[in-house]
Amino acid sequence: MSPRGRRRRGPHARPQYVYTRPRKRQSKLVPVLALVALVVVIGAAAGWLLTRPASVSIEATPKDASIVFADSRAATGTLEADDLKPGLYVVTVSRKGYAPLTATIEAKRLRTMHATYVLEPLPNQVRITTHPQGAKCSVTCADGRVVSGVSPFSAEVPSGKITVAITMEGYNPFSTRVSLDETFTADYFLDPKGQLLHCIGTITTLGAPKGVSVTHDGSEAWTSILNGPPSIEIFNPRTGRKIGEVDIGKYGAVEVIFNRAGTLAYTSQMETAKCFEIDVKTRKVLREFKTESAWTKWVTLSPDEKTLYASNWSGDDVSVIDLTTGKLLRRIGVSNTPRGMYATADGKTLYVGGFDSGELDRIDLATGTRTTAFADGGALRHLVGDEKTGRLFISDMAKDVIWVHDMKTGKTSKFADVDEKPNTIDLTPDGRVLFVSCRGENNSKSYYIPGPEWGSILVFDTASGRPLDAIIAGNQPTALDVSDDGTLLLFSDFLDNRLRVYEIPDHETLLAGNGGRYEAHFAEIKK
Repeated sequence: MSPRGRRRRGPHARPQYVYTRPRKRQSKLVPVLALVALVVVIGAAAGWLLTRPASVSIEATPKDASIVFADSRAATGTLEADDLKPGLYVVTVSRKGYAPLTATIEAKRLRTMHATYVLEPLPNQVRITTHPQGAKCSVTCADGRVVSGVSPFSAEVPSGKITVAITMEGYNPFSTRVSLDETFTADYFLDPKGQLLHCIGTITTLGAPKGVSVTHDGSEAWTSILNGPPSIEIFNPRTGRKIGEVDIGKYGAVEVIFNRAGTLAYTSQMETAKCFEIDVKTRKVLREFKTESAWTKWVTLSPDEKTLYASNWSGDDVSVIDLTTGKLLRRIGVSNTPRGMYATADGKTLYVGGFDSGELDRIDLATGTRTTAFADGGALRHLVGDEKTGRLFISDMAKDVIWVHDMKTGKTSKFADVDEKPNTIDLTPDGRVLFVSCRGENNSKSYYIPGPEWGSILVFDTASGRPLDAIIAGNQPTALDVSDDGTLLLFSDFLDNRLRVYEIPDHETLLAGNGGRYEAHFAEIKK
């Protein structure tokens, strides 16, 4: 090394230092904290997983089967259960007509366990009677199997939706779907070929069912029994089961009507010349009203339902009863032997049909003044009005016609010729179809015994007067009513002590039916 590169070090020379940056020491705390954090995260995740609930989803067949889960939750058809602890749970599935099923389902964390259970159908008896007998009956089971035979028919088939089909020469084919879960017994009334209205059953009554009215909801048919007591019998119109009765004393009843709310019924009693107010729900008589006349027949309410009008067959008058006080306000004299009545919607006019006089009386209710709106010398029995068209339909038992009176113009014309002795008539709620019950020719000895003809029910289109269908009825069909929804027709065979119930097709079906059995019924009306 050159002398210039050296530096002498004398006694007073300052020592020379070389600075070296100290090395940073690695802390032992950091890895520990990281490890702790990882353990915490893993523990939290594990805790979250271990506490997550399980869930199950269960479906049953049939869809209306009852499902009970873990003896604590119940549902029909499907059941969802959430927030479950993992583990095994017991499921019970049951339905009438099927073998019950018990199973175990495992609920697992973070999963929805799905299960479907199908119940095994049990065998049930199917028994079918047809009127007339001898019809071919076929039952198509839920599994597609077909069992057939001739009525009276009996077979054992599994529960489920079945189809019953019935055929017989000369009659309309008939089929219906039935949910079978117990012994099934049915009577089917076959309709003659071409008939449009379908008979769904007959109901046996006590002596002489004179009138019938169906409650507004269609659940009950009240029939007045002339030879009571009981004075009124109450039936389920679709099943025919008797569900009640009303007793208004020693004698029977003539007619029965309901108020608009369907809470009250009013009926008449000939022998006592009284009217009665009945609570529909309890079937108890609330009040009785004296008409102070003789042989009270038809009753009708004023539009505001504050007044009851009662026609008195032998009294030749109409009793006007105040329903607020229950007192007789007055009696209005009319032509001989009044029967049917119709109160106009404006509350101004009451029309009354005279049976012996053949006169249609028009009463001004403000003054009580009576005028003759129409006279034909026949026997006017029943009136039914259509406010939309302003027409009043009138049955004439002497001349075998239905008259139509225009309440606006006062003109009356023949609506239709009908069979012997037309009595009760009714309109569908839309006013498009008129039903007429015809008693048939009287027995030469007495009309209290069956005559040489069957009675009939005739059906007409009110717009054209065209016949739409006809039913050969029993002995003296008398009572008649159409349900408020226009789907059911009930009428009585007066001397046979029974009601008949028919389903009414819609207006378009009736119009397209080529008159149904109207032409054919003429050949069958003679006994």
